[in-house]
Amino acid sequence: MADRSAPGGDSGDRTIVRTALGPHRPGQGWNASPSALWRISRRDLLSLGGAALAGAVAGSRRAAAVTIDITQANVQPLPIALPDFLGASTDGETARAVTQVIAANLKRCGLFAPIDPSAYIEKIASADAVPRYPDWRAINAQALVVGRVSRQNDGRLAVEFRLWDVVSGKQLDGQQYLTAPDNWRRIAHIISDNIYEKLTGEKGYFDSRVVFIDETGPKERRVKRLAIMDQDGANVRYLTRGDELVLTPRFSPSTQEITYMAYGQGDPRVYLFNIETSQREIVGNFPHMSFSPRFSPDGQRIIMSLQEGANSNLFVMDLRSKAMTRLTNTPAIDTAPCYSPDGTQICFESDRGGHPQIYVMSAAGGPAQRISFGEGTYSTPVWSPRGDYIAFTRQFAGKFAIGVMKTDGTGERILTEGFHNEGPTFAPNGRVLMFFRDPGGSAGPSLFTIDVTGRNEQREPTPSFASDPAWSPLLS
Repeated sequence: MADRSAPGGDSGDRTIVRTALGPHRPGQGWNASPSALWRISRRDLLSLGGAALAGAVAGSRRAAAVTIDITQANVQPLPIALPDFLGASTDGETARAVTQVIAANLKRCGLFAPIDPSAYIEKIASADAVPRYPDWRAINAQALVVGRVSRQNDGRLAVEFRLWDVVSGKQLDGQQYLTAPDNWRRIAHIISDNIYEKLTGEKGYFDSRVVFIDETGPKERRVKRLAIMDQDGANVRYLTRGDELVLTPRFSPSTQEITYMAYGQGDPRVYLFNIETSQREIVGNFPHMSFSPRFSPDGQRIIMSLQEGANSNLFVMDLRSKAMTRLTNTPAIDTAPCYSPDGTQICFESDRGGHPQIYVMSAAGGPAQRISFGEGTYSTPVWSPRGDYIAFTRQFAGKFAIGVMKTDGTGERILTEGFHNEGPTFAPNGRVLMFFRDPGGSAGPSLFTIDVTGRNEQREPTPSFASDPAWSPLLS
């Protein structure tokens, strides 16, 4: 069945055209196709400091690629200069806004330290000119981003940027994007991802969205609406009206669809929701409760938990044929299933051993292996998009902790703890987690992010109380 009345569908042209801007060579114009550029490794940029980095540059070019150990918790943020992008008088405000979003993204991730513009010596007058490197080295800038915003004859916005390695005096990246004027914020996120990837060797996560449960009103009469926003908290829009209780939204990894659970007039049901059209449909009519839905990596199936008397078991539904396949059949509560990124395994929560713990088994079913053995109980497991970690909520000694472990259960690491943390979700690059924290009392839950190393905990801005976050794949 289709529900066309839900608010908040996307509209307008969101097409983005990208053109590479090649590196400058003395006596030549800008090269249309970039040559192989030297990429600074994260360890070069972040673990070395100032003069030590400058002395390591020549050697790093000759040496084999450095293996990045992203689990290191003590990372010195990279000083980076981001002068306001240039723009004509009619585009100056947009140019400044693009720069501000990029700077905020880079600062918030904890790996970069934007330099105060009042310290700049060179005043950028052209986005095409080679910068005066001594001026930027004098203020300890190790990377520099310059850009320009202009309006095309057809009304489209052109945003271009160049990323310079101040230490070696080379251009690391250069791109131009053409898009609708109201799409400028997304371009800023895409540029942020480019900068992140060039300077760390890792994919970024800024061009992504988060779906969550928006909560308003007093605690005893809380109104919960399905909402979506950019990963930085901007562009919030509501997908449901609040006339039913909604829980556990999850993104499809391959399309702009969400699956979630809703309590209407009867038993809770699992729904599919199309973000672009605002249409929704029920995922089957089951005789009892269905909950904890999540997509398979190819987006063609949904795995969920179905109540059977006092127990619940795991089932998979093929979204094309609607055929159901049972995965577990135990006198226990099996719930919160999540696929590995290659689709061959699932992790889930079960109390088959007496208390809720995390188990891993084949995606086709069969024997399950317990992987959590710490004090207390474990719940809400979720597999990293990289395949290296499983995140979880752990309750022990009156605390609720968010942690990660390797997929065989070794290397457990608590990232943050307190009352009441729950519901981790990975960023698209697998390097940042978002979760919600409810302090109890008259207050309500809020969203937070934290790096998988346990550093850089940040509160995520939302218009009201918020819970149950789920991160989207990269949009580009």
